[in-house]
Amino acid sequence: MGNSRSRVGQSLCSQFLPEEQAEIDQFFDALSSDKNSPNTSSRSFSLKALQNHIGEALPPEMVTRLYDGMRRVDLTGKVKGPSENVSQEQFAASMSHLLKGSSEEKSLMIVKMISATEGPVKAREVQKFTEDLVGSVVHVLSHRQELRGWTGKEAPGPSPRVQALTAQLLSEMKLQDGERLLGPQWLDGDCDRAVIEDWVFRVPHVATFLSVVIRKGLLILSSSLDLTTLIPERQVDQGRHFESILDVLSVVYINAHLPREQQHRWRLLFSSELHGHSFSQLCGHITHQGPCVAVLEDHDKHVFGGFASCSWEVKPQFQGDNRCFLFSVCPSMAVHTHTGYNDHYMYLNHGQQTIPNGLGMGGQHNYFGLWVDVDFGKGHSRAKPTCTTYNSPQLSAQENFQFDKMEVWAVGDPSEAQMAKGNKSILDADPEAQALLEISGRSRHSEGLREVPDDE
Repeated sequence: MGNSRSRVGQSLCSQFLPEEQAEIDQFFDALSSDKNSPNTSSRSFSLKALQNHIGEALPPEMVTRLYDGMRRVDLTGKVKGPSENVSQEQFAASMSHLLKGSSEEKSLMIVKMISATEGPVKAREVQKFTEDLVGSVVHVLSHRQELRGWTGKEAPGPSPRVQALTAQLLSEMKLQDGERLLGPQWLDGDCDRAVIEDWVFRVPHVATFLSVVIRKGLLILSSSLDLTTLIPERQVDQGRHFESILDVLSVVYINAHLPREQQHRWRLLFSSELHGHSFSQLCGHITHQGPCVAVLEDHDKHVFGGFASCSWEVKPQFQGDNRCFLFSVCPSMAVHTHTGYNDHYMYLNHGQQTIPNGLGMGGQHNYFGLWVDVDFGKGHSRAKPTCTTYNSPQLSAQENFQFDKMEVWAVGDPSEAQMAKGNKSILDADPEAQALLEISGRSRHSEGLREVPDDE
């Protein structure tokens, strides 16, 4: 049966390796022989057959979009309107375009998944498609239990994080007149193939999300999909139950902006929920731990933070380099990178009388893009109009904000020195903490009960 492909089908299939093509043929044969979908020829499959195969792995609207996109593929250029079912050639062409194709080929399929008519589609139709795509990624990875420790933050109705990432992806689209798709006033604008092709080319998440939906939703060619740099492994010490401020989409978005060698693993260093509302605890857990991501949620439910590209150190000077950035997650998603105006990337100080004590990123003393005060639970985000270091706007709802939730995650693999520190008491690893304890007149209760590890 698999040898009856047309020449068109064979040329499209040539993008697949022989073992991949065999898997695609097997998948099609299974769908086309579905006895529960009548009125189909032996060389085609129906929507019902696709629904039966996918089950609950994808939302129904995405299954319908995939099916409609496939049956609207015109291999000859002579067909008027979509076919009733999906032929083997249409299926092969669709998989080729979506999984192996160029930006042009992917944009062709996206347009067909959006509309049955030829010509431009409305921006609001692209918005709905993108929202369905983003939501389907969370849905299928949750269904396949491949969230790598993160949660989907599922709740009734449209997810705010799905909407936020959708808006961020669409903000990168340039309409025909060069305007960005920013705000509801642009939703009635036209998006032709060239606009969508340019968008797919410049925003890699679109193609990546399509690949995840197809490979994990249809369970086709799924073994070649590597999720490790898309979703980092989540590590929390001692197997403690911990619900992060961040959901999987927020992590996917932030992770995409990290250096590639740090994208595969996030390890919790500090949580106000687990370690207490204490600036000393914060300093004790995050210093000398390598690159990390800090995130807060203020009392107005704004979620924001920053990436520190180097280890935090308690000292009166600014530190870090131009790989650092600030970001927001809620109510909108955005990343703000360095401007080159100054090098005030990171700042961490404690116990000083003449200069500020706290954690800061960007801006200057008393006017940081992000500031966590030594009086833990208070901070500010000052930007009129933007932060000089990162060009970021005010990240918090109020310029001077209060917060209860803060997390810091180490990213990538720890160095040997950091792993050695992890085996020591915090007092061995942090002489300042030991000195503060001795000054306060308190004894080290664990002294004498253990051997202090040798320095390496």
